Amino acid sequence: MGRSAFDVRAAHAEHGATLVAFAASALRDRALAEDCVQEVFLRAWRSADRHDPDRGSVRTWLFAIARNVVVDAARARARRAPVVADGSVPEVADPRDAPAAVVERMRLAQALAGLSLEHRQVVVEVHLNGRDYADVSQETGVAVATLRTRMFYALKALRTALGADLTDDRGGVDDGGRR
Repeated sequence: MGRSAFDVRAAHAEHGATLVAFAASALRDRALAEDCVQEVFLRAWRSADRHDPDRGSVRTWLFAIARNVVVDAARARARRAPVVADGSVPEVADPRDAPAAVVERMRLAQALAGLSLEHRQVVVEVHLNGRDYADVSQETGVAVATLRTRMFYALKALRTALGADLTDDRGGVDDGGRR
């Protein structure tokens, strides 16, 4: 695939916002995420002749580049000393843990992206936003029992995607105790 076959503008229009959301979720810094996505498209443009459409779509290729750029950015950020206004020295976590945390957040973001909209919505609202089922039910108009069923299947799919144990001590699905 030559450079002329890779349309940066079309790829950015189609995948740019998703890549920014992916990077922002992993890095928890919107400005840094936007810089990373710019780097993703620069790297993609430079290596467009190496993209093989038989091995994966442009989206898959861009996300592979994005994973590398985001991990590099997280490592670079972990090496820099934190800025503190009052001159005190904050407690700093082991910088070697930062890339692992970023990779785990990226794995979770990818697994969540693989869920249907309805399943992803209940996981995000209940587990990530800390809302209870009744509030989500009232807002969406979906019955609490239906939301719980969606949560069950969503966590089952996430468990499969992540290879993680998301069950509670009783062997049931952990719903975070939200009723």
